[in-house]
Amino acid sequence: MNIINVHDAKTHLSRLLDDVARGKEMTLAKNGKPMARLSPLKPAKRVLPYGLLKGKLKLGAGFDDPLPDDVIAGFSSK
Repeated sequence: MNIINVHDAKTHLSRLLDDVARGKEMTLAKNGKPMARLSPLKPAKRVLPYGLLKGKLKLGAGFDDPLPDDVIAGFSSK
């Protein structure tokens, strides 16, 4: 992990952010005293587009038929 002085960080912030985006971590120091850590954020969760599997899945006959009474009774909170 690199230690970067605040003055150098201000001068080269864009380059430092590029380094962080590539996974590098560094510590920011003021007067030689470590003050903060600069590290990459976790990547955002990838959102799958709606309809991604359209035409690729086959549902069995009766998939959307009503459930039998004994299965429905299992969901009862009484």
